[in-house]
Amino acid sequence: MFYREITDWDDAYANPPNIPRAERWPGAWVEAAQSYRQQMLDEGRAKLDEAYGPGERNRHDLFLPKTKPRGLVIFVHGGYWRRFDKNYWSHLAKGANERGFAVAIPSYTLCPQIRIGGIVEEMANAVTHLGGTMEGPIHLAGHSAGGHLVTRLVSHPSPLPEAVRERIAHVLSISGVHDLRPLMGLELNGELQIDEAEAQAHSPALLPPLPRQKLTCWVGAAERAEFVRQNALLANIWTGLGARTAVVEEPDRHHFDVVDGLCTPDSAMMDCLLAP
Repeated sequence: MFYREITDWDDAYANPPNIPRAERWPGAWVEAAQSYRQQMLDEGRAKLDEAYGPGERNRHDLFLPKTKPRGLVIFVHGGYWRRFDKNYWSHLAKGANERGFAVAIPSYTLCPQIRIGGIVEEMANAVTHLGGTMEGPIHLAGHSAGGHLVTRLVSHPSPLPEAVRERIAHVLSISGVHDLRPLMGLELNGELQIDEAEAQAHSPALLPPLPRQKLTCWVGAAERAEFVRQNALLANIWTGLGARTAVVEEPDRHHFDVVDGLCTPDSAMMDCLLAP
């Protein structure tokens, strides 16, 4: 019989020390994002730095397909709720753009200037605003902390208006953190300021899904064991609460390159995200 006990929670959630050549990131994202953003500007298919709310970082970029959009994909970035912005991720719009979908990538206020619950409200404002500018189904995708945010939006109680909730066709959480309680023991919680009340209120794994919810939890098989566990956790719980769920552990992918499937229109990840 094997008993698993975690004694170093900081290491359990630490990605750079456990990824080969981790120093390549975030530079690799920045270079690819700048290139795609410039291409889309040159083609007249990018609307950059538009406001969705009153905050300084309440801005989004929108990338349009060559034809009338079939719907809208919204990608919410990660960074432990305390790093990065929309400019690191523009290239992740390519796969959905080439399949006829508009793609929006919002920024949000970062911890410790805000609590995680406040970021949830900002993302609800972003999705509501963007939904009002675009017809068709809405597909939500998020990576790491972004995986938490998109799944929190479709947890009950949801901050989204009913009309927006009804348009969400699929949620793809990539390496999402769905139970915030373990993070209370991390050094970085000095910035996140998660307490028991916030963990209970904003952990999707502790909340029921919205009715008729479709969820895919996707993680790299080479990720830290805690991310693999958190990935399966939400799908397992929500299956028992009536949601349609799937779990994918993609071989040979780690926390930084697991998002690459969003760049490729015929990838398994894109087939999953955009499946009717």
